[in-house]
Amino acid sequence: MKIATTSMNRRSFLKASALAGGGMVLSFSWLAGCKPTPEEVLEMPKEWFELNSYIKIGENGAVTLFSPNPEFGSNVKTSMPMILADELDVDWKNVFVEQADFYPERYERQFTGGSQGIRQGWKPLRTAGATARQMLINAAAQTWNVPAAEITTAAGVIHHKPSGKKAGYGEMASLAATLEVPEEVTLKEIKDFSIIGTSRKNVSGKEIVTGKPLFALDHKVEGMLVAMIVHPPAFGMKVKSFDATSVNSMPGIRDVFSFQVHKDDYEQNFFDTTTHPELVAIVGNSTWEVLQAKRQLKVDWEVAPERSFVMTGFGGNKSTVKVPAGLENTPGHLAKMEEFSKKPGNILRRDGNPEEAFKKAAKVLERTYTAPFLAHNCMEPVNCFAHVTADKAVIYGPTQAPESIMQALVHRLGLPKEKIQINLARMGGGFGQRAYGHHMVEAAVISQTVGAPVKMVYTREDDMTYGIYRPTYTATYRAALDEKGNLTAIHVKAGGIPETPIAPNRFPAGAVDNYLAEGWAIPSNITIGAFRAPRSNFIASAEQSFLDELAEEMGKDPIDFRLELLERAKTNPVGERNDYDPERYAGVLKLVREKSGWDSTPANTHRGVSAYFCHNSYVAEVVDTVIKDNQPVVESVYAAVDCGIVINPDAARNMGEGAVVDGIGNAFFGELTFDNGAPSKRNFDKYRMIRIGEAPKKIEVHFVENNEDPTGLGEPLFPPVFAAVANSLYKATGKRYYEQPFAPQLEMQNLRM
Repeated sequence: MKIATTSMNRRSFLKASALAGGGMVLSFSWLAGCKPTPEEVLEMPKEWFELNSYIKIGENGAVTLFSPNPEFGSNVKTSMPMILADELDVDWKNVFVEQADFYPERYERQFTGGSQGIRQGWKPLRTAGATARQMLINAAAQTWNVPAAEITTAAGVIHHKPSGKKAGYGEMASLAATLEVPEEVTLKEIKDFSIIGTSRKNVSGKEIVTGKPLFALDHKVEGMLVAMIVHPPAFGMKVKSFDATSVNSMPGIRDVFSFQVHKDDYEQNFFDTTTHPELVAIVGNSTWEVLQAKRQLKVDWEVAPERSFVMTGFGGNKSTVKVPAGLENTPGHLAKMEEFSKKPGNILRRDGNPEEAFKKAAKVLERTYTAPFLAHNCMEPVNCFAHVTADKAVIYGPTQAPESIMQALVHRLGLPKEKIQINLARMGGGFGQRAYGHHMVEAAVISQTVGAPVKMVYTREDDMTYGIYRPTYTATYRAALDEKGNLTAIHVKAGGIPETPIAPNRFPAGAVDNYLAEGWAIPSNITIGAFRAPRSNFIASAEQSFLDELAEEMGKDPIDFRLELLERAKTNPVGERNDYDPERYAGVLKLVREKSGWDSTPANTHRGVSAYFCHNSYVAEVVDTVIKDNQPVVESVYAAVDCGIVINPDAARNMGEGAVVDGIGNAFFGELTFDNGAPSKRNFDKYRMIRIGEAPKKIEVHFVENNEDPTGLGEPLFPPVFAAVANSLYKATGKRYYEQPFAPQLEMQNLRM
């Protein structure tokens, strides 16, 4: 039995009578998991009673659950309400779900990213549900004059078995909403869950497949104008001048002006990344008219000088960020990274005496891995609606991190945060890009300037060339072997533009007597940001490719070799800072071995394995590649995942399948290069994405069953697949793959994807 203290986040349980009567309803849908008949679907109640920030109950027993986090395809809008509903003990078919807007006084962490939504929401959501349930019980106890301890609930009905009395939640909701919030509540035992751990369909599924408006691009209001931005064609350039007269007379054009995204004295936070400080805005009546003007506008550009700004990072630490001048290019990046990789880096971890171990080694295996910049390429281009007046601002758009954007809006608009409302639109993809709020600031400034509601839309070319990319990286791994072929040391030195990808306390740290990790970084004016499983998406591919080759060098099965290292980390770990559980790590390797039939590989099938820990979860994957018509084809993928309790199994498998396909596509094709600061690929005619026919025919996602609290899921399946593909390709082609993307190298062998 778990007791939860509601005061851990008191504001989440404050009652707000303004919501009674159905206020703040952005959208709702009956949950399609049970496919109820029309007779089974409750009508909307005449009155709502709010029990806490997450829960409203109608007089007829209908329940509205607010999903606090933004939705971008990870299905938190279904899984979070499932947690609430289970602890509330309500019948799932009687539930409506609404997307909460940004209300920091009501919700603690409205951020979708880092695969932390369910992990960090697990206890608050359970506590919110259990608190509302206890308030309903207390209301029934008061009404019936019986002890609350004698009352039970089941599927939205309150029972007092000694007297035979019962009532639906709706009958007690009005009184319950007036009662004091209990200081402590009892949470369900895991064995008593009835909704958590069962598969439920996406609550927005019906709206999605029927094309109902869900996205900010769908949003329209009377008098709304359309805006587009014009940004420099290359990183390291800025606006010199522009000729507005070249487009002012074009049909539908209302205004053309330049503006600063942030004021000069603004101290940015981590998610305020802005590629170009000054932009040109074109505002008009329609998207087509503004697009034509954008193509005709004459702008002169010049090389930007070096600049710097103050950034407040996580934890409140401030630093000065310097943005170098110059027009960068890919050959120059590669040359610089090669130069830095040969220099001593910053020592991030040292166990034992690795230098001495390498000095005494009978053999040293050394390999270097590289990966390029990557663009996010969300299905929905950047966009945002804004209506800013003298005393109020309403912002509606796709964002993963509304709280991080608020401070920028306050400073730039000159309005207090109480006068700024951020409404959360469903995102057409996120992957990290939507955590950066420049688009919301841009739309708000444009609206404030023209004095009208504005929908700002990026073209695909704007979206792909604006920045916030996955960095380019390189890593060199070395392993020392003694005369008997035993592993004595591992050394990794990794860096990139403009950050290092190393997590120094992850596996294989802790499993080797002598271990050295070094990192370095090269400044750049190309803006980067979080990209699905930041840093892990590269270092996992390098590490797991190297371990595969090292296992072969030692004459060991790849899975057996990893299990040996993990056994060492479990029974006799090196160091005290290892941030993984070797037993859980080994568990996913054992499960994927079983589910893939690793020990009995089918004929003409070439298998690669990989495993990685990130975002508090463990994943192992096996990729099967076959050769068809002289082409390598990734035919099957098996994944084993330990992410604790799985809220919605079908949705979790779907998310895992998506991560696998995403990883395979980026491993084969993902690449963005630069020529004099300009991205070489501006749209999908050049930037190659995986196609439907190239996705594996079979993907199996298996979960370790345990009672651990939930951890990350949206990102952890992404990093391991790169190396699993590379290791599988080696078995299929006889060639190791050290540079991403792999497809160009396969074409050189006349093995085309």
